[in-house]
Amino acid sequence: MSITVRFFANFREATGVKEIKLPTAKNVGVLLNALVEKFGSKLAKEFYEPNTSRLRDWVFVLVNGRSIKLLKGLDTSLSDNDVVAIFPPVGGG
Repeated sequence: MSITVRFFANFREATGVKEIKLPTAKNVGVLLNALVEKFGSKLAKEFYEPNTSRLRDWVFVLVNGRSIKLLKGLDTSLSDNDVVAIFPPVGGG
């Protein structure tokens, strides 16, 4: 019983991995806290506003391809075999 977390750009740099499998967490907030516990303060600085647990506006989290901003935010439930992608804004030109 696990979920897959995929990291992109600066999040990949902060963790040193492209992808990791973790035990299923209750929701996205619990998952992000578990990731910070595993990878440390460098990842926490990428995720959260300074000295808070507020997710930075430019952090995009998708659960099975759907933005948590369109779901229940950090309270978005997770289930076995879900895929969570974490990335910064994407731009181009």
